[in-house]
Amino acid sequence: MMNLDQIEGKWTQIKGALRQEWAKLTEDDLEFARGSREKLAGRIQERYGVAREDALEQIQEWEARH
Repeated sequence: MMNLDQIEGKWTQIKGALRQEWAKLTEDDLEFARGSREKLAGRIQERYGVAREDALEQIQEWEARH
């Protein structure tokens, strides 16, 4: 299982997989998050209109699959 906190160094490769999961995220969103689960959750929350807890859960599920 990949953990966002552990993959900051591989961020360029991971961005594509994140964009497939959350297509509404922009390149700027992903650069802002750059490996930070909290920042990514905030951007998912903004773009998809979900609660922060839901965004964090989605990220955890994504991490478990990758």
